[in-house]
Amino acid sequence: MIVTVTLNPSLDRAVEVDSLGRGEVIRAAAAHLDPGGKGVNVSRALLANGVPSVAVLPSGGDEGNQLIRLLKAEGVEVLAVPISGRTRSNITLAEPDGTVTKINEPGPAMCRAEFDEVIDRVLVQAGGADWVVLCGSVPPGLPADAYAQLCRKLRAAGVRVAVDTSGPALREAALAGATLLKPNRDELAEVVGTPLKDLDDVVDAAQRLREWGAGTVVASLGADGAVLVDAEGVRTGTCPVARPRSTVGAGDALLAGFLAAGAQGAAALAEGLAWGAAAVSLPGSRMPGPADLRRHDVTIHP
Repeated sequence: MIVTVTLNPSLDRAVEVDSLGRGEVIRAAAAHLDPGGKGVNVSRALLANGVPSVAVLPSGGDEGNQLIRLLKAEGVEVLAVPISGRTRSNITLAEPDGTVTKINEPGPAMCRAEFDEVIDRVLVQAGGADWVVLCGSVPPGLPADAYAQLCRKLRAAGVRVAVDTSGPALREAALAGATLLKPNRDELAEVVGTPLKDLDDVVDAAQRLREWGAGTVVASLGADGAVLVDAEGVRTGTCPVARPRSTVGAGDALLAGFLAAGAQGAAALAEGLAWGAAAVSLPGSRMPGPADLRRHDVTIHP
């Protein structure tokens, strides 16, 4: 069983448009409303492929109630912590060529008491978990090391922890000894403070995170695939998508697939790439199921 923690979940409305013109009246070709947030998406992807998962998240206002209803409709087991703020709503505008424009709200502030309640819920669930996955942005009101605080408690209890976040929170998670980090190219460049011009730069940046204390690093590179850097060395892989529809949640699906396949070696990287590519071929933030996976399209390079 895999427990996910999303401190800043959302309702994600994805709108497909023929073209995006500033100041114009645009008619939507299609629209989708999905539960959102990185950890939420990891749980959704795992469950869509038969892997047990529990999603722990704060919830507030009518939007929070709607988020919980949408998750339960997909069969996701939710442990919601009530908060005084309102769960955020995000908008994604997707064009036919795969261009995606996102408008993300900052989310509600969380107080220390609300965060402590989340920690308590997670620690109870972690006892029977294979992994705890800490994902997404840190909401207003909490320090940058919020995920790192939880990571240290879990690591002290012998629990494997995966973290997918950005900025100072990503650096703090590495210093806290996260078992696995899953940044994308931009997040990786930001945290090391260096532009990543080629694959060697990506590998060097991933090794920097490992020097800080992280175990394994999986860096997602969009259409260029992903890079796995761990104690065994470096592996890269790609999985092309013939008709991309939305990149929202693709990195979350990649992480879910990597964890579901054992989180180690080329086979896990290949599974993650297949899940991530499948998510790109679906509208909005839909998560792929077994029928969507095209494992034969994956190529792994040593």
